[in-house]
This record gives sequence, C-alpha cells and structure tokens, in this order.
Amino acid sequence: MNKIKYLHIFIATTAALAAGAPLAQEAYPARPVRLIVPLPPGTATDFIARTLAAPLTEQYKQPVVVDNRPGAGGLIGSSLGAKATPDGYTLVMVAPPHTMAALLNANPPYHPVKDFTPVAGVALVPNLLVVSPKLPAKSVKELVALLQANPGKYNFASVGVGSLAHIAGELFNRAANTKQVHVPFKLLGDAFGEAINDRVHYFLFTIPSASGIVREGRLRALATSGSRRSPAWPDLPTVGEAGLPEATSDGWFGLVGPAATPGAVVKKLSADVSRLLADAKMKETLLRGGAEVPADTSTAVFAKLMQTEYERYTRLVKEAGLKAQ
Repeated sequence: MNKIKYLHIFIATTAALAAGAPLAQEAYPARPVRLIVPLPPGTATDFIARTLAAPLTEQYKQPVVVDNRPGAGGLIGSSLGAKATPDGYTLVMVAPPHTMAALLNANPPYHPVKDFTPVAGVALVPNLLVVSPKLPAKSVKELVALLQANPGKYNFASVGVGSLAHIAGELFNRAANTKQVHVPFKLLGDAFGEAINDRVHYFLFTIPSASGIVREGRLRALATSGSRRSPAWPDLPTVGEAGLPEATSDGWFGLVGPAATPGAVVKKLSADVSRLLADAKMKETLLRGGAEVPADTSTAVFAKLMQTEYERYTRLVKEAGLKAQ
C-alpha cells in the first residue's frame, strides 16, 4: 500500500517539475519590457531612455516600451517602479532627481537606494556654469569672489526644486562657501530671458540645454561641472580644475529594477546594456544629445555611485536646509 502511495507522489512530483521546467528556463525577455521614465518627454532622461530602448528592442525581439510617468519631481514614476513585480519586466531610468525628490519629501513613497536593484550606468550629462553677460566675472575664481563678497545679493536659476540644475547650483554654492537666492522656473526659455536681462545672475544647466544660447553670445560660460572636460566644450575648465572639486556634478543616468529583481536578469541586462553602450554609433548618438557613456557601466560601479550620491545629497539637504516647495 505504501509503495503505491509513494509511486503516486513520485509521478505527481515528476509531472509538476516537468510542467514547471519551461517556465524556469524561459529566456529573458519573453514578453514586452516596461521602461518607466519619471520625467516628461523631451527631457534628458527621456532621450537617454529612448536611445537605449530602441536597440534593446531590436536585440530582444520584444518591445522595450518607454512609459513616461512624470509628476511630483519624479516621485510618481519612481514609486511605480519600486512597487512593480521584481521580475525584470519593469525597469526605471533614474537620474539625480530620483534621489533628491525622495529626500525633499517628508514621507517619501520609496527609498531611492534600498527599494531598487541597480542594473547599469548608462550616461553622464555634465552642466555648463553660465553667467549673465553683465555680471563682472570672467572666470570661476572671479565669480566665487563676487558671490562671497555679496551674500544673498545674487540669484541662480533652475527648472524646479530637486532638478539637476537645482542640485548642481546648491553643490556649487556649498563648494564656493556662499549662499544665494534660488529662483526655480518652469521653462528654460524664461530662465534664459531673465539671465540675458541680468535679473538672473548664474545657473548650471545641462550642456545640451545651455550650449546654444552660449554659442550665440547672449550668455557666458565659465566652466563645465563634470569630472572630466566635455568633448562639446574642450577649452572650458571643469569646476574642479577651477579650484572647486566639491562642485563637481555629473548628471548621472542609469537603469534600475525593483528591489529583489533576480540576479540572473540583472546580470544579463547589465551585460547587454554595456555591450550596446560600447558601440561607436550608440556613443555618437548619445554625444549628439550631450550625453557621455561612463568609463564603467557595470552594476557594481553604478550601485556604488547611487549610494555615494544618496549620502552626498542627504548632507546637502541637511546643510543647505532644502525643502520641497
């Protein structure tokens, strides 16, 4: 009797394992992948996500669908990513606002590091330090001296609290040991117009967004904010070269999944993304949009960057007394 019972159990177990085998061995991805962008279309994050999604779609023979979910400085989109099923079929393209939005919120819906699984670094987009043409500062050193001598007299622009420009501006002010007035704008054009008319005195906007108006001669660039000189502005020093290494602010962009995304999926995605980013045409496409491929796009390096920047922004929020508006 016991032999018959055990035989039935063995047959049932074998059948269950056989039925589950195809699922366990299912090649990733076997269905469309959702790539959440927590910011609107037309932003740097959106451009980088779409630039990556197209070749991934071609390689995987499955759609990698960019899903823009803007709102609350990025909280809405990142929150959706944090709460998604951790199976590799929901990813998020994150940037500094992903971290800053959570830090500026009294009750953030996610932790910017603990609730996500880093996959790969994708791009770096440094800023241009730009001043009004009427400002009597022709170098970073002169600008710092002017600001230090006149605390609170001047202002700097951004495109919103917690934005790349806001973060870069606050980091610059802390490094320069000065406190000036933050003026957030909804539109770049408004910030440019106010700077041309000397009602805004300086800002750090991304190279793609600020290069045109500087090359037209209507505003003056003093430096770039990246950790290395920009190919787009090779003759401009970095803020580090100009004596303010703590003002360095690469706008970093990377791919993450929800916490507990399977290691095998992360490993495959990381390898595939790194391979695509090493392609000369991909590098050229990103560079035309003002983005550079990081020297190391690996999961480990990107994970360390996310943690380091989280700690850096945490100190910045506390020391500068930043709050959501």
